[in-house]
Amino acid sequence: MDFLQPVLDGFGVVLAPTNLLYCLLGVVIGMLIGVLPGLGPAATIAILLPLTYGVEPVTAIIMLAGIFYGAQYGGTITSVLLRLPGEASSVVTVFDGYMLAKQGKAGTALGIAAIGSFVGGTVGIIGLTFLAPVVAGFALSFGPPEYAALALLGILLVATISSGSKSKALIAAAFGLLLATVGRDVFTGAERFTFGNLSMADGIDFVPVAMGLFGLGEILYNLEERHRAAKAPAKVANVWPSRADLKQSSGAIGRGSVLGFFLGILPGGGATISSMAAYALEKKRAKQPGRFGKGAVEGVAAPETANNAAATSSFIPLLTLGIPANATMALMFGALLIQGVTPGPQLVDQHPDLFWGVVNSMYIGNILLLIMSIPLVGVFVRILRVRAAILAPITALITLLGAYTINNSMFDVTLVVFFGIVGYLMKKFGFEPGPLVLAFVLGELLEANLRRSLLVLNGDLGGFFERPISASLLAIFLAVALWPALQSLLARRKAAGAVETVKTQKAKEKV
Repeated sequence: MDFLQPVLDGFGVVLAPTNLLYCLLGVVIGMLIGVLPGLGPAATIAILLPLTYGVEPVTAIIMLAGIFYGAQYGGTITSVLLRLPGEASSVVTVFDGYMLAKQGKAGTALGIAAIGSFVGGTVGIIGLTFLAPVVAGFALSFGPPEYAALALLGILLVATISSGSKSKALIAAAFGLLLATVGRDVFTGAERFTFGNLSMADGIDFVPVAMGLFGLGEILYNLEERHRAAKAPAKVANVWPSRADLKQSSGAIGRGSVLGFFLGILPGGGATISSMAAYALEKKRAKQPGRFGKGAVEGVAAPETANNAAATSSFIPLLTLGIPANATMALMFGALLIQGVTPGPQLVDQHPDLFWGVVNSMYIGNILLLIMSIPLVGVFVRILRVRAAILAPITALITLLGAYTINNSMFDVTLVVFFGIVGYLMKKFGFEPGPLVLAFVLGELLEANLRRSLLVLNGDLGGFFERPISASLLAIFLAVALWPALQSLLARRKAAGAVETVKTQKAKEKV
């Protein structure tokens, strides 16, 4: 009963009229943003961060969480109907979803996606409900060495697990770590990289960085990339899948739920990686893998289930360890700090209303998504007809006004513009802004705890390996860091062995 009481109290929090309204608002905005190609939940949350100042912390996070998991389903609609993924995690859904739509089964694809999203999200929430308090209790034994090792591992995983070029991700993460050092040294009071600017003495604020990279940067990049031929959306007929379709996709939904849940917990994992992994798993298990890419129902069910399970489970490291698992969670981290709440092991005990209110809001939000997803398809398709030339200036203006209202500072606006240009150039040259933002958030945690650890351990780095948890985390760090080199070495040996085999065969033929 001790465990159940705060959970039940959490339902009392989320069922308050204001919180219910913000949950609904977040889910609708999330679906809308998922439909609009390019913007994404990270950019939207970055733009809306200033609005969270005027509301209660639990209300603000409920809305932002709704935007995140709502966007996962919104991206499915355009993937299926227009072959245009509205969200990165919906890219894989295009392969089979659009082919089903061409076969006149758009309703089936959207129905399976809605059911898979609901099941995946629900599995993720149940896992979050039971696993998060356990992780938080375990993390109470963490000291500065453990947090330093965890932050270091998180930064490395972001760069190595995330999609895209690993070298570019590492460069972006290094730039993020550099930005985290700007400002007054907490331990010595010395100013670093401020160039005599008093506005930078307290460091660079997270919100202008996020609003610039994800807000303004995405707007500028999408304006350039929007030149696509207009497509007529496929017609949506019966949205309820047949029994045969449900039976065929049930295994994919089950496996996608479990895979997405565990991949979502990993730093750098998240919805996009989970959807790709789930699709690859189903294709590998299939008796007829040739069906994939030609309208296989499992090709829609697996990635849509996995990305929703991952979207939910990525809250576990954020709420229990204070470690954001992906770029969107880094923005959630910033939103909590804005509200004066520090994510970490103490959150469950110190702010149970916020913790359980946010977790339980996902149950309500998931049901709202299932109810609204299909009836609103027609509305979302009409929204796609609004020209980017109209939407982009309005969004940019809201971004800049929001940046100014935080501290009534033009310096913040200047930072948003600067990081907007940086974000645009990063996207232009193939650098993802996610590793930069995550390293920027984790950099402060890493430096502060590393220096505290060295003070506690009297400068002895060996002390990190004498503590079981920090030693284990550093062992994982070394394994992840050395794995690419080991893979390369094994590949070379295999290639050399193949060459020797060919030479031996040729020599035997000559004899």
